Amino acid sequence: MDSLKLLALDTEDLAVVSAHLQDAVFKTDGLSYDARHHVFSVVVNRFVWEKAERGRKSFERRHAVVAFKRVSAVRSLGIDRKDRRAVFSLLAVDFTPKGEGPDGTLKLILSGNASVALDVECVEVQLADTGGAWETSLKPRHPAV
Repeated sequence: MDSLKLLALDTEDLAVVSAHLQDAVFKTDGLSYDARHHVFSVVVNRFVWEKAERGRKSFERRHAVVAFKRVSAVRSLGIDRKDRRAVFSLLAVDFTPKGEGPDGTLKLILSGNASVALDVECVEVQLADTGGAWETSLKPRHPAV
């Protein structure tokens, strides 16, 4: 089993994590914030882009968890936390610094014009596959801009 485990401590690392999370899907009940430990986490079904070679007819998804650490506040837009069945696709993770220091806002950009903004002391993100892979014939497609 070739499970993925990544750690992002700066914006360059975050770009790699974001690429591996592109098109990960999750339900609202997969979102969790532990205010005491300052950790926001998302349980996702990650599309395995690293194995999505051109011309293949089958692809993979894997269960994964992404943990955002040193989080002081969480805000969301376009997410109804009461709708536990709503499904979102994670399009990208972006970081905007607040001036010269390492603190700023991590933004999870989601399908349907939804987003989650995390105020953080610094970039500290962990991504880990947590289960086996399963086959899918559906490869995410994005319209050309």
